Amino acid sequence: MPKCFICGCAGLALDAEERVFLRREDPWGLILFSRNVADRGQVGALTRAFRECVGRADAPVLIDQEGGRVQRMGPPHWRAYPAAAAIEAGLEPLRAEAAARLVARLIARDLTEVGITVDCAPVLDVAEPGTHAAIGTRAFSHRPERVTAMGRAVAQGLLAGGVAPVVKHMPGHGRARVDSHHELPVVNATRDELKRDFAPFAALKDLPMAMSAHVVYAAIDPHHQATASSVVVEEIMRGEIGFDGLIMSDDVSMNALKGPYEQRAAAIIEAGLDIVLHCNGELEEARAVASAAPALSGPSLRRARAALDAIAPPEPFDAEQGEREFAAVKAMLGVA
Repeated sequence: MPKCFICGCAGLALDAEERVFLRREDPWGLILFSRNVADRGQVGALTRAFRECVGRADAPVLIDQEGGRVQRMGPPHWRAYPAAAAIEAGLEPLRAEAAARLVARLIARDLTEVGITVDCAPVLDVAEPGTHAAIGTRAFSHRPERVTAMGRAVAQGLLAGGVAPVVKHMPGHGRARVDSHHELPVVNATRDELKRDFAPFAALKDLPMAMSAHVVYAAIDPHHQATASSVVVEEIMRGEIGFDGLIMSDDVSMNALKGPYEQRAAAIIEAGLDIVLHCNGELEEARAVASAAPALSGPSLRRARAALDAIAPPEPFDAEQGEREFAAVKAMLGVA
């Protein structure tokens, strides 16, 4: 069985050391970033090489392709897509949902062409006036019901295109006032106040995968950030939210976390998450993560298999009509 971690790689192609590492440690999946992306041929070769190393044709390859400032594949080889908040703010509700579904369907087409099967989207964080720019326009709305509707539309578009969505950042990053890439956010809202943040995740609990937040929710567990808190995982994510899909951590190399990488990974698994995510492609760090990552088994193995089962062949899609509709959406939003 593959191990319960996802890793990155350093560049545009796997080097000899990375290939040895992948064959020996067998991560469940690979995640790509802008440093790994040049053009269609190169990305396709990279995804094929990863699957050859691990010996699994269905091994997931992930990317963050949200639109706006978070899209790892962009011009000149791929379209620039509008940010989540721009779609929601620029169109009336039903048209915004249709546009979000269309954008996600086009993104899925881009991804499947190069062998990418998982998109780390949609963002289900509920925005607030003080939401940190690390989330910012990645959040659809300050209204939980609109986050839910737009998140559902994105998930539908991705799934129709043969790509599995990952909802994030469970149980909600919107109240964070600092960037978890650089420091650990602490949210002091009450449990009743946090229900607003949990609502979109609960409404979309049927989706196959989620990503947890490196955030301390003081009213629930003041001593551990959610990714390493068995209280948050069991009482909130699995309990109150009711999510029984696969939950991966946010990037374990972010500065919200401290300590050796094997300790970070072990704490995440001990808390009850299914997969440790390590993104930066630093091989020594990845080796430390792998050393603490057991083989997938039990409920985590069941969830991982169910997540892969959600990746179905793309439904029929009129690409020319999709392009015309996307041009119309951009015109309505006033973006190039």
